[in-house]
Parts: sequence; structure tokens; C-alpha cells
Amino acid sequence: MSSVEPLADADHLSERERECLELCQQATEVCEWCADECARIDGMTDCVRLCRDVSDIASLHVKFLARGSDHREALAGVCATVCRDCAEECENHEHDHCRTCAEVLRECAEACESMVK
Repeated sequence: MSSVEPLADADHLSERERECLELCQQATEVCEWCADECARIDGMTDCVRLCRDVSDIASLHVKFLARGSDHREALAGVCATVCRDCAEECENHEHDHCRTCAEVLRECAEACESMVK
């Protein structure tokens, strides 16, 4: 398996878009982990739902960015909002996975917001 990142040199992506793509990938991964961990804990339904929302929207945004979709900026705004909502929920909990998730989501939200004109 190659260690080269496939989109690292993609001409159609700006540096800002590459950063956003990377953070959206991280958000997807951390939210899948957080949702799985929270599903085992009573009273964490909102956290699980929001993490799943982020995972879905962030992974879709990665696809839009990778193919240079004309709708990538519009989706960036939605992704930023969902990331912020989920980060706020995760910050209400003391679990390591929630704290890690919130940290990544704050960065992802900022990167997505930087794409919105």
C-alpha cells in the first residue's frame, strides 16, 4: 500500500480545500468512534445522533471536495454548522472520546467556514 496521499497534489484543490478535506476525514473517523462508544452509555442518544450526522455530512463533503463539485462551498456551511452543534454536545461530557471528538470538530468547523464565501 502506498503512503502517498492521493489528493495531496491535486491541482483542482486549493490549500484551504485540502485542509478542509483532511479535517472532514478526521471528523468522520472520530465521530464514528465517539458514536460507537456513546452507544454503550445510557443517556448519550443526542451525542450518538449528532456524531452520526457529522459522519454522514463530513464524508459527503469529502466526496464533493475530491471531485471539485460546484456545491462544495454550500455543503461546507452545512458541515460547519453540524460540526459545531456536535462539538457543543460532546463538550457536555467528560468521556475521552467526546473530548477528542469536540476538539477535532471545532477545527473542522473552522476549516469548513473558511470555504464559505
